[in-house]
Amino acid sequence: MSSFLLQQMRKLLQKKLQQFSRPLIALVVLMVIWQILCPPGSKGLPGPMQVITDTWNPYIINPFFDNGGTDKGLALQIFASLQRVAIGFSLSTVVGITLGIVIGINKVVYESVDPIFQVLRTIPPLAWLPISLAAFQQSNPSAIFVIFITAIWPIIINTTVGVQQLPQDYRNVAKVLQLSGIEYFVSIVFPATVPYIFTGLRIGIGLSWLAIVAAEMLVGGVGIGFFIWDAYNNSLISEIILALVYVGVVGLLLDRMVAYIASICVPAER
Repeated sequence: MSSFLLQQMRKLLQKKLQQFSRPLIALVVLMVIWQILCPPGSKGLPGPMQVITDTWNPYIINPFFDNGGTDKGLALQIFASLQRVAIGFSLSTVVGITLGIVIGINKVVYESVDPIFQVLRTIPPLAWLPISLAAFQQSNPSAIFVIFITAIWPIIINTTVGVQQLPQDYRNVAKVLQLSGIEYFVSIVFPATVPYIFTGLRIGIGLSWLAIVAAEMLVGGVGIGFFIWDAYNNSLISEIILALVYVGVVGLLLDRMVAYIASICVPAER
């Protein structure tokens, strides 16, 4: 029995090593190609070695430094952006799920608001920024509103679809059991809609992270978007590249976080 367990653990370890080694090898190959195309001393885009040299101190070795104002390390810049995303995305989650369920259950409401929502969801996120600045008169609430209005549409749409795709057998069971409105929602509608909700949440969190970076470039203040824009204005290309790496990694972690929560909440058979 012990040898069998040892063999299974060895297979699992080999599988995990393959999962990590292949992307790592691909990354090394890309870095080598990048370095060859952008050797030291070349004009334009710096190579990876030049990026590391230019940003090593303080952005790589001390990402938490704080010299006051907007002169902060990348970790603090990311944290400021994540705070805005957390507020805006949380609001869009609550409002989006609620509206999606109401719209999905009531056919009259769906036919009334669906054309309007289809028009509003096609508006680019940054197009809302002047409206939010005029309404809130402050940059931070305006950026949060952009996050909210960007993330809410996939949540509403996917939640609505989930409610509308409820199998007829479930409805029949509810009628046989004579469930009340609240019991029907808690026991039938919401559990069946959860997989669709998490699909909307994964799309929404990705769009939120994209939108906050763009919004911060315009509203200023502490945040990874303003950091990138400020580095561009000062021709600090290496800092921009390093910030983009941070943005990509954080975006991946946000997506994986929502996916992990979904794996816990969504039944295995879905």
